[in-house]
Amino acid sequence: MSSLPQILFLLVLGGAGYLLYRRISFLRKTIMLGKQVSRTDHPKERWKTMMLVAFGQKKMFKRLAPALLHLVIYFSFIVINLEVLEFIIDGIAGTHRIFAPVLAGFYTVAINIFEILAMGVLVSCVFFLLRRNITKVPRLSSSELKGWPKLDANLILWIEILLMLAILTMNATDQILAYRGVEKYIPLGGLWISGSMQWIFDGLSNNALLTLERFAWWFHIIGILAFAVYVTYSKHLHIFLSFPNTWYANLEPKGKMPNMDVVTREVKLMLGLQTEPSADEPAAAEAGRFGAKDVNDLTWVNIMNAFSCTECGRCTAECPANITGKKLSPRKIMMDTRDRAEEVSINMQAGKKGFDDGKSLLGDYISQEEINACTSCNACVEACPINIDPLAIILEMRRYTAMEESGSPAQWNAMFQNVETSFAPWKFAPSDRFNWASEINKDAK
Repeated sequence: MSSLPQILFLLVLGGAGYLLYRRISFLRKTIMLGKQVSRTDHPKERWKTMMLVAFGQKKMFKRLAPALLHLVIYFSFIVINLEVLEFIIDGIAGTHRIFAPVLAGFYTVAINIFEILAMGVLVSCVFFLLRRNITKVPRLSSSELKGWPKLDANLILWIEILLMLAILTMNATDQILAYRGVEKYIPLGGLWISGSMQWIFDGLSNNALLTLERFAWWFHIIGILAFAVYVTYSKHLHIFLSFPNTWYANLEPKGKMPNMDVVTREVKLMLGLQTEPSADEPAAAEAGRFGAKDVNDLTWVNIMNAFSCTECGRCTAECPANITGKKLSPRKIMMDTRDRAEEVSINMQAGKKGFDDGKSLLGDYISQEEINACTSCNACVEACPINIDPLAIILEMRRYTAMEESGSPAQWNAMFQNVETSFAPWKFAPSDRFNWASEINKDAK
């Protein structure tokens, strides 16, 4: 029969699993609100991109110091959580350090590695807290990060600090109990980091040490499980989504804007480059809407991009429109897209109106002033450490504004008309296009 601690552990584990399942299901449904798009071409290139950008963090190393510290946290997150497997087995079976007798001397080596990484995480998190709250890096202290985004960023750093302190406290008290000969506790030899902390707890009685060690054990495992659930509500969801996000990234050359198939077909028909389909050929799909007004007009990849956003602000810091004082912030575009998608999905889940709630992404969340400020330079796409594409969303909203609402600025409309009639942005006959070159040739002679 299971003991009370084992029953409690199973309840905690089951509760965390249930909450994770519900949240992951919600996120999947929310992302799939977008239109279908195929991103399975060139699989070898996609795997390479994912390994270099998501796993190898290639694009982070444009700024060496924060990149190295971020790499320490990321690598430690992967390695230290291998110890969670032992926690889970111990919690279910009622054992203590079940791998220690099996791995013998290597177990001590592994725990030392975990502790060194834990110290690396502590140092890195303190550095990032100071960077966010004391030195106030501009891209990390802008107005769009006020409220929950700022709290979320700080909260996750404090959680990581507490979890690492719990590991070191657990190991230090564990080894004191082992050297005192308390049953179940196994001497591991020399633990470098926690061993240097043992003097803090040497004066405590065995009962006090047992209480502190068990508290640290439970705090760490519950913290890890709670962290896993919390991450799905946080900007740190990128820990998991960065992998599919980079795999499904757009592999086309930057600057290539996708045409609408329906419009392309009509233009080709007008130019005589394509004939009407025969009766046995499938008819061209009708365009439901030109461009995007709401999140359901975007693709599911666009919405996944929004949920993958790290809110680091590198895109906004590199945006020439933002640098010159325009209202546009690519980071805000992604945050707004995510917030709107969540709002619609929550309403639909509650049986309320989803997209018919009187709101839309364009207008209620993102203004025309913002999207019109974009120069389409792709600086935001290049700057993103996990290949998020804010420009794709901006272009779709501009396409909607131009084609559905005729709401583009007057200067743009004049340019559109010139392109349509004169095949150039300037208002002169196509036959006169190269007259300027003739004048240059005359001057050269």
